[in-house]
Amino acid sequence: MKFTALLALASLASSVTGHTIFVQLTAGGKTYDVQYGIRDPSYDGPQTDVTSNSLACNGPPNPTQPSPYIIPVVAGSSVTAVWRHTLTSGADDVMDSSHKGPVMAYLKKVTDATQDSGVGDGWFKITEQGYSSSTGVWGTDTVINNAGKQVITIPECIEDGQYLLRAEMIALHGASSTNGAQLYMECAQLKITGGKAGKKPTTYSIPGIYKSDDPGLLINIYPMKGEYTIPGPRPFTCS
Repeated sequence: MKFTALLALASLASSVTGHTIFVQLTAGGKTYDVQYGIRDPSYDGPQTDVTSNSLACNGPPNPTQPSPYIIPVVAGSSVTAVWRHTLTSGADDVMDSSHKGPVMAYLKKVTDATQDSGVGDGWFKITEQGYSSSTGVWGTDTVINNAGKQVITIPECIEDGQYLLRAEMIALHGASSTNGAQLYMECAQLKITGGKAGKKPTTYSIPGIYKSDDPGLLINIYPMKGEYTIPGPRPFTCS
């Protein structure tokens, strides 16, 4: 009981220094500059209200800056979302290691990636990593231990066009109470080519993919027992 309380207090104490931002994208062998093609805020705080429009691509209380750039990506290739504590942090300052939780990525096909807010229907999940009960490793652990790099495979069977790529990490150190989960996300602006357009994904609305009482968002991870249910829809696959 005392050990659990100490863990929780340590996690809360690190929360202010433990925030994170998706700051860069690597695609086609090129790592683009910080904020190039990504709508980043200057403040690295989380979203906690899963009913807010800011859940789509971040936003108030963390206002984001628009970007005029669109990043070219080939369907079937992998891109890397680079996470940092702040816009100027290095690879050794990603997010506090106490911030345990799942990591996901979503796509939304849009007419103009520089203008679409991301709010509403059209989203489909393409990757996720939760918790391994055999190793005790969370998705956030993998990203932190990989110098902030979240590797995301773009499905080869989707249509060509402009898309928003929503990379997300969720920290669960405070998730034992409603709205205690910390959700971090930003949207990159992509132009995807080379898609086979062989399969259409089922799409979902953001906000709408999560509920505050989802078992993957309202949970006490001190200690983590059994299996973990990743929130949101299951990832779309081409097979």
